[in-house]
Amino acid sequence: MSEDKKGPTDRRSLLKLIGAVAGGAVMYQAMDAMGLTAQSNFTGPISLTGDPKGASVLVLGAGWGGMVAAYELGKAGYKVQLLEYNDRTGGRNWTLYGGDTYTELGGITQHVQFDQGHYLNPGPWRIPHHHRGILHYASMLNVPLEPFCQTNYAAYVHSDEAFGGKPKRYREMQADFNGYIAETLAKATSQNKLDHPVTQQDKETLLQAMKEWGALDKNYEYKKGLMTSGRRGYDKPPGGGLDSEPIPSEPMAMQELFNSGLWRSIMAANQYEHQNMMFQPVGGMGQIGKAFGRKLGNVVQYNSKVTKIQQDDKGVTVTYVDAKTGGAPREAHADWCVCNIPASVLSQIPINVSAPMKRAIDVLHYSPNIKIGLQFKRRFWEQDEAIYGGISYTDQINTLIGYPNYNFGSTGPGVILGAYTGGQNAYYLSALSPEDRIKVALDCGARIHPQYKKEFQTGVSVAFHRVPWMLGSSPSWTDELRAEHFNNLCQIDGRIVMVGAHVSWMPGWQEGAILSSLDAIKRLHKRVLSA
Repeated sequence: MSEDKKGPTDRRSLLKLIGAVAGGAVMYQAMDAMGLTAQSNFTGPISLTGDPKGASVLVLGAGWGGMVAAYELGKAGYKVQLLEYNDRTGGRNWTLYGGDTYTELGGITQHVQFDQGHYLNPGPWRIPHHHRGILHYASMLNVPLEPFCQTNYAAYVHSDEAFGGKPKRYREMQADFNGYIAETLAKATSQNKLDHPVTQQDKETLLQAMKEWGALDKNYEYKKGLMTSGRRGYDKPPGGGLDSEPIPSEPMAMQELFNSGLWRSIMAANQYEHQNMMFQPVGGMGQIGKAFGRKLGNVVQYNSKVTKIQQDDKGVTVTYVDAKTGGAPREAHADWCVCNIPASVLSQIPINVSAPMKRAIDVLHYSPNIKIGLQFKRRFWEQDEAIYGGISYTDQINTLIGYPNYNFGSTGPGVILGAYTGGQNAYYLSALSPEDRIKVALDCGARIHPQYKKEFQTGVSVAFHRVPWMLGSSPSWTDELRAEHFNNLCQIDGRIVMVGAHVSWMPGWQEGAILSSLDAIKRLHKRVLSA
């Protein structure tokens, strides 16, 4: 179709230009103004119907994939046994409290000394509102949820290389960035400098959308004033009485803001998985895993380290030992096997599956990640800086600071997520002693919060690539790996089927493990009924 022809093609060209210049958030704003947006829905958990006639299933690993499989198959009439490496259920769904101990690869043991009621979630720490699978099971298990603040406009964005190393409030960065982008697009529209023509109605709609979205003045400019300060904050906020007139704040210079690169941090809240509303279980993410363990009861056999998995045309035999004491190997038998062991660990266990399945298991790499939890004497981020929940972002090695989303306003101590980082940063930090990891996190945090070192009490760190039963945070699928191996990993291979976040398109989320399990057991149930 000709580029100068009016109609839907021109709208697509305009939206493509907006997306390239300003990113998805601005493009979505324009689409919304033009009435072009839509929503999608999620289907709920499955119901397995039909008599399995006493078929037995051995489930390996009590992470989300294993727990869901054991529960749903048990409801459907299967004889289920679940072998779990740890002395608890949940897998990555895990919380560390005061009094807990944790030993990583190499034998280093940390003793958690948080005050009662405080904790660190080493694995997942938030639940998106559209992850209806986990929300369903949390409700079924009567685990109460509370809000998780992903985006806090009072939190900070920070770079050692920008604005003299001084942190900026999230609201300042977002307001100024959105304002300048809106001004640029508005000028291009009003001056007919777009690459492709649009209808007059589209132009008027877009100009109005950019004016409101970017807090532009009547000349479509982003300038100091009450309108911009209503987004980014005031030098003197509005008050009451004679001295109540607000004083507007000065926006950052456009070029300095763009050059800082800090605008990348404010894009996090626009990601589908990070959009409000988000939740967390009251008392820590591990509350769901604990509740599921109580629900499963004697189905779970704890402290069971799998050492061999063998199948034939009649069933599956799994060899295991006591994870704490070792001792003589034992065996468990079943007609079928649902394997929730991470590929990073499973690749080291003898298993007789097809060559395509074994290759898929062996090539899947897991990313490194480390979290550091820090307890402080008082909640200075709330008392001194009015930061209640949310995340501050930095280009330092700790990557971010996550503020607790519970006990708001309390006068006692609080626990901050002082680091959550991956890649080379995670490898570097995990190579240090736990004490030195905390020192690095304190040095980084002090550049944003000067109170850090004076108020610090205790801390703990967990590097997931050094967790014996995980050996990595989440699977690092690439497009090439998915194309060649993903479907092979999902197949029912003889009498074995894989479940877990690594068998999903959501490898970093609990929901991925749940959905993979529901899909796998549905196919397995169909196979059993047709056998």
